[in-house]
Amino acid sequence: MNNHVSSKPSTMKLKHTINPILLYFIHFIIALYTILTYIPFYFLSASRRKSNQIKAKPINSEPESAYRSVNSLGGLASVLYPGCDTLDKVFAYAKNKFKDKRLLGTREILNEEDEVQPNGKIFKKVILGHYNWLSYEDVFVRAFNFGSGLQMLGQKPKTTIAIFCETRAEWMIAAQACFMYNFQLVTLYATLGGPAIVHGLNETEVTNIITSKELLQTKLKDIVSLVPRLRHIITVDGKPPSWSEFPKGVIVHTMAAVQALGAKAAVENKPHSQPLPSDVAVIMYTSGSTGLPKGVMISHSNIIAGITGMAERIPGLGEEDVYVGYLPLAHVLELSAELVCLSHGCCIGYSSPQTLADQSSKIKKGSKGDTSVLKPTLMAAVPEIMDRIYKNVMNKVNEMSSFQRNLFILAYNYKMEQISKGHSTPLCDRFVFRKVRSLIGGNIRLLLCGGAPLSATTQRFMNICFCCSVGQGYGLTESAGAGTITEVWDFNTGRVGAPLVCCEIKLKNWEEGGYFNTDKPHPRGEILIGGQNVTMGYYKNEAKTKADFFEDENGQRWLCTGDIGEFDPDGCLKIIDRKKDLVKLQAGEYVSLGKVEAALKNLPLVDNICAYANSYHSYVIGFVVPNQKELTELAQKKGLKGTWEELCNSCEMENEVLKVLSEAAISASLEKFEIPVKIRLSPEPWTPETGLVTDAFKLKRKELKTHYQADIERMYGRK
Repeated sequence: MNNHVSSKPSTMKLKHTINPILLYFIHFIIALYTILTYIPFYFLSASRRKSNQIKAKPINSEPESAYRSVNSLGGLASVLYPGCDTLDKVFAYAKNKFKDKRLLGTREILNEEDEVQPNGKIFKKVILGHYNWLSYEDVFVRAFNFGSGLQMLGQKPKTTIAIFCETRAEWMIAAQACFMYNFQLVTLYATLGGPAIVHGLNETEVTNIITSKELLQTKLKDIVSLVPRLRHIITVDGKPPSWSEFPKGVIVHTMAAVQALGAKAAVENKPHSQPLPSDVAVIMYTSGSTGLPKGVMISHSNIIAGITGMAERIPGLGEEDVYVGYLPLAHVLELSAELVCLSHGCCIGYSSPQTLADQSSKIKKGSKGDTSVLKPTLMAAVPEIMDRIYKNVMNKVNEMSSFQRNLFILAYNYKMEQISKGHSTPLCDRFVFRKVRSLIGGNIRLLLCGGAPLSATTQRFMNICFCCSVGQGYGLTESAGAGTITEVWDFNTGRVGAPLVCCEIKLKNWEEGGYFNTDKPHPRGEILIGGQNVTMGYYKNEAKTKADFFEDENGQRWLCTGDIGEFDPDGCLKIIDRKKDLVKLQAGEYVSLGKVEAALKNLPLVDNICAYANSYHSYVIGFVVPNQKELTELAQKKGLKGTWEELCNSCEMENEVLKVLSEAAISASLEKFEIPVKIRLSPEPWTPETGLVTDAFKLKRKELKTHYQADIERMYGRK
């Protein structure tokens, strides 16, 4: 896939408009500065030498051999701390070691206001205060009491309990309570639709659910009658305003009341069942890109192996680190990241996508977003969020004066050259990129990206402007989130790193796609992940479990991912295709839809894109969410007028956008048959709430196909 190969700095440089003679003089000064700083840099930094090292090796000479990290060639890691083989033991260890240190932080809400927009819409804005913190000891006591209280409500060990809640401190407290008391935690995304929630709750036969007042009022209230086994609803943030609308037999409690009940019982020293490493810790429902969500059964040992591998890739992880938690905790990326932090003495400050930065949608103008107050050092993100930041910053750069813009571009291009050689640029960081860096607090040292492939352009932009390492990771819910993560000193783009120390990866031939582990110069094939992090399978779905998982002759569990990978000579993996994204056209050519989307998604004109094709036709079509500012400017240039909806529904506008896409596709070396021939412009953005993308902003192809069925028929000439 074009954007998944390491890009040369020259192909990602920004264009400037500086007088050639002045530019020659500037380059002379830069060259002089580089020479003067090179010698001390060479002796002080080993990152360049490290980046050339072998990171993973095959364990034997056979083509189908598994690759392991060079740090785990003798055996895979599976335990974080000696004797801590279940999640309750990991937390007890951390509580004893970091007792009075800050663990979970929540910002106080000072004021909420309704702000009327120019178009008449009303946006809720908040003014937030300081972070209030709970120590490791505080969280441990609250979790212990909450688990005890749930036990008093009739929750039995090894039975399911659901959490349907936004990312917040209470989510983690509830999870730790379940881990301590051996309750199986069923996680559901807060953005799931009613039928998916009902499916998850009924399939797992839950009697108790933990939620928030808002989700109870907006989502659960309407479907409670469809979940006949439900007996107790626990709200994490006080009593909901209405109590009368629930079916007979369903009781609503507050988390505080359940904790008080548990504290009383704990005084009586009532024993509780502790989990075994093989016990199910979480049944995680994936907001999958096809059909109803599937529940993945993840054991205590699966999660511990996964976070052991992840932690090894973050150097210096410890008490000085501050992590900002804002992605859905029901997603394996966020849950794993927070458990890594909790086990190493870090503190976690909670946020949300609407309050993350000063410019976020719910932050009142003039007041501070969460990262400005928290100043995190660690952050996880999905590519969609990083792509948005990239586009927003580049739009601001285009609005600068000519002098400011050229200064920024010179510094950007200079730093790109330097980091591609493994060099640092302290002056650029301090004087040019400080303002951009402050958008996410100014202290970030590591940005970890997962959930989907990150484009080389966006990754390099983050390296440069946020002055930090950008780690790309690859893992699935089915592998407890673990698979690979790039080393912090590896500044190559388009790769997801070497296997983690907890797992090994091998490539299986896929004849239909033309990928073989004997391919030259690099082996290619379907990615198979093996190790203790590979999960137990799908809840009540034996057929799907047998299709995706298997055990080898040594008893090791393997996951067939459906993703196509390629190993570089240093043992790092690239994701180059996906089996499900491959469509055979009428004339026999294979088109990778993901490859087409990746080549076009970073255009300023495109906020999101979905390529579509079927085997009854000879060409590709697409659905595009255009960038409002860019599309409006293009319309003005072409003399087209109308409202936003009228522009998106205009055939002339579709043709103009198609020209831009075709030029970009040719530049990205797409084959002629891969370039979309017709498109539909969507005036509405695709969000998890619309049901057209997952919580990690992956496209839901089945839902998009249904949503745009009339347009598909139009573009393929049936209407």
